[in-house]
Amino acid sequence: MTAADVRAPSGAFSAGALLRNLPDAVRKLDPRHLVRNPVMLIVEVGAALTTALAIALPLTGGAGVGFTWAIAVCLWLTVLFATLAEAVAEGRGRAQAASLRATRTTTGATRVLGYDAADPAAASARTEAVASADLAQGDVVVVVAGEVIPGDGDVVHGIASVDESAITGESAPVVREAGGDRSAVTGGTRVLSDRVVVRITSKPGETFVDRMIALVEGAVRQKTPNELALSVLLSALTIVFLVVVLAIGPIAGSQGAAPSLAVLVALLVCLIPTTIGALLSAIGIAGMDRLVQRNVLATSGRAVEAAGDVSTLLLDKTGTITYGNRRAAELLPLPGVDERRLTEVAALSSIADPTPEGASVVELAARLGVVPADSAGRTAVPFTAQTRMSGVDEADGAQLRKGAAASVLAWVVERSGVDDATARALDERVRAVSESGGTPLAVAEAGPDGIARLLGVIRLKDVVKEGLAERFAALRAMGIRTVMVTGDNPLTARAIAAEAGVDDVLAEATPEDKLALIRREQEGGRLVAMTGDGTNDAPALAQADVGVAMNTGTSAAKEAGNMVDLDSDPTKLIDVVTIGKQLLITRGALTTFSIANDVAKYFAIVPAMFVGAFPGLAALNVMGLHSPSSAILSAVVFNALVIVALIPLALRGVRYRPSSASALLGRNLLVYGVGGVVAPFIGIKLIDLVVALIPGF
Repeated sequence: MTAADVRAPSGAFSAGALLRNLPDAVRKLDPRHLVRNPVMLIVEVGAALTTALAIALPLTGGAGVGFTWAIAVCLWLTVLFATLAEAVAEGRGRAQAASLRATRTTTGATRVLGYDAADPAAASARTEAVASADLAQGDVVVVVAGEVIPGDGDVVHGIASVDESAITGESAPVVREAGGDRSAVTGGTRVLSDRVVVRITSKPGETFVDRMIALVEGAVRQKTPNELALSVLLSALTIVFLVVVLAIGPIAGSQGAAPSLAVLVALLVCLIPTTIGALLSAIGIAGMDRLVQRNVLATSGRAVEAAGDVSTLLLDKTGTITYGNRRAAELLPLPGVDERRLTEVAALSSIADPTPEGASVVELAARLGVVPADSAGRTAVPFTAQTRMSGVDEADGAQLRKGAAASVLAWVVERSGVDDATARALDERVRAVSESGGTPLAVAEAGPDGIARLLGVIRLKDVVKEGLAERFAALRAMGIRTVMVTGDNPLTARAIAAEAGVDDVLAEATPEDKLALIRREQEGGRLVAMTGDGTNDAPALAQADVGVAMNTGTSAAKEAGNMVDLDSDPTKLIDVVTIGKQLLITRGALTTFSIANDVAKYFAIVPAMFVGAFPGLAALNVMGLHSPSSAILSAVVFNALVIVALIPLALRGVRYRPSSASALLGRNLLVYGVGGVVAPFIGIKLIDLVVALIPGF
């Protein structure tokens, strides 16, 4: 299964999507559902009253049956379009959940009986075959190559490559090993090589995939504080306009032009903020969905919203600002060693090294003009945790090695010994590389005669990722301060921070230091975002307003954060902030449009409706609508259609461009404020021209 299978298309809005979600939209017309949306509940109540009036008019001999039915139909469509917007947004979540549910299968498991942590290698001594559904939290299982990991857990022994494509969509396997920050495994993923012992950390029915399924389904999503506050505002505006409309009836009646109940209901619906009321839920659901589109799972809608208001961003150095694996930057030969020979041996010993570090050594050699020749008789010597070296054995018996300085030195000493001057020269180069913040790798060779010698040192260094300086500049334009957090010494940390363009740096950081920094920022009234993958990051992830845990990280980190990045790409935190801001801007833009829309409708239709009772309103009837009945019907039709027209924008989101708050406000007012005023005048007038052609209007 690929990422495309798990994630719905970002532009998932079409006639097909409307039809697929129409039954769910009809079910959402239930007043028990709409009670959470007071604005649309008022519209539904008005639709029901108007429908009852349209049914009763022929029985009482009243006039205006056609007009009343037209108003009733338009009001029902208005409510239906509102529930349809929510249904389409939730439908995308259900499609993702269905794909994820397909990855959750009941598999067999090999449970260890009486697991002894002191002797993990003997984990297969006493085992039993069970179904994955029968595993309990704390059980220990053995998983070998070709088998599916039966549940979420942590690797407690061994190392293996794991296929996580069913969860992340990435086809490249990942390495999971015991004792590090990459020990967490997810149920449903497959072991490709070797053997690992896994301790189950999830309860039955509460695996990571189960939580993902629940979280991406819009039905379980709770409103955020910002949405709740906006709902209160919309309810208040609805009450105000309800009082206004109720007052209009007696006032107009005193002038001999009392409007009918259908007219008053239609006027109320046109004046209350139905547009944003209809789209509010869809905006929030779509905001979380856009995170899922980027393989980030938000365990809280509040976290998505908080991301839009983040003012301080904490980023780990390694894997976030710099590449996770250091790259070869320089070759340092020992006295008396030809630099070209050092380059040749370094490259040859790295040919069979599949790691990024090994590949970078070959790339550096190529830049220096040395390309290793192919040799059919060459035997690769892979890196192991025991030897801490890798290399090749040549067909003529020569041996080439590179690896940790202490291991390579011991290898040479075992074969030929090393004189003090050479040992001191090696130590000087290793120390110089280490003090500069780099990682030293020693290089050595042994000839066919078995005599070994040290050749020099490879300097691996952190390489700042391309384009980060521009991205940090964009964050600065948003008003976000970036802080690089690292365990490096201050000298190295400041150099990398300057190259990357971050605003500040916290060097030699301990878990307590990270936590203290976040608390200081929050005490100043700022919202803080952070990314992490280790158990030592858990306190800071829990304290941060937006804590993004890596899926490759420990269970403690994933439990502490309020977001999980399935791709384990820490730089995605920048995208999370952008999506959060886009969510807030979309909500603000459509709120501005809705309120401006209501103001325009007020000045567009009220003069036409009551010009007979109040002749002075003729001066305000700038649109010259055909008649009071055509004016109100045109407004109601426009009110319903504009909801459908804005559903794609609510799902896609308003494009966010980094700029100051004043510039954002100005753009918002210019585009959506002016647009909200102009659109009703044009739309209502065009609809009125059509309605005027209908007899009786």
